[in-house]
Amino acid sequence: MLFSEEIKNAKKFGYTFEILSGYTFKSDFVFKDFITDLYQLRINYDKSDPMNYIAKIIMNSLYGRFGMDDNFINTTIIPKEDYNNFEKLNPNNILDVQLLGDNYLVSCRDDKVELNTLLDNGFEKHNINISIASAITSYARIHMSQFKNNPDYNLYYSDTDSIYIDKELNDSLVNNKILGHMKLEAIIKGYIHCSKSLWILNRR
Repeated sequence: MLFSEEIKNAKKFGYTFEILSGYTFKSDFVFKDFITDLYQLRINYDKSDPMNYIAKIIMNSLYGRFGMDDNFINTTIIPKEDYNNFEKLNPNNILDVQLLGDNYLVSCRDDKVELNTLLDNGFEKHNINISIASAITSYARIHMSQFKNNPDYNLYYSDTDSIYIDKELNDSLVNNKILGHMKLEAIIKGYIHCSKSLWILNRR
């Protein structure tokens, strides 16, 4: 599955696609104020301050929260007299059972219907949304594509938010205070990168 905007961007570089099927989602600027407020905290607090780190972790964890696996492991306490009924309702989902006094401590997967029917707790709502997570990571790759195969410099490494290159970027792309711009983290003279069997040595 590919995000439509990433397909449009890839076509600029000569890729072609055959669309077999897809899903449509309504687009909007969700969490704009939330992220802006967190980034303002990062600007207001020095890197050595815990508030800076807390704001960074919350920002970086947001898209992962929406893209996480919805197949959670649930752990609950079952009275001994109810366990046989619970086991019949969950023949393939029970992962672990531990004796706990007059009860069992039971861990099981994919048991929302059976577990909550037995305990009368209602259904869980995990509030995940794959389209949000997909869009965030895809837009990051789209943004970073401008730095790849660029004849203005040599690119030695990149991911969704950083690059290692051999010269300064244009000033219009760099600003430590504006969200979405690049910032200079370090200037290095020697660099060894190891990724599985790939080794790159860059000396400036």
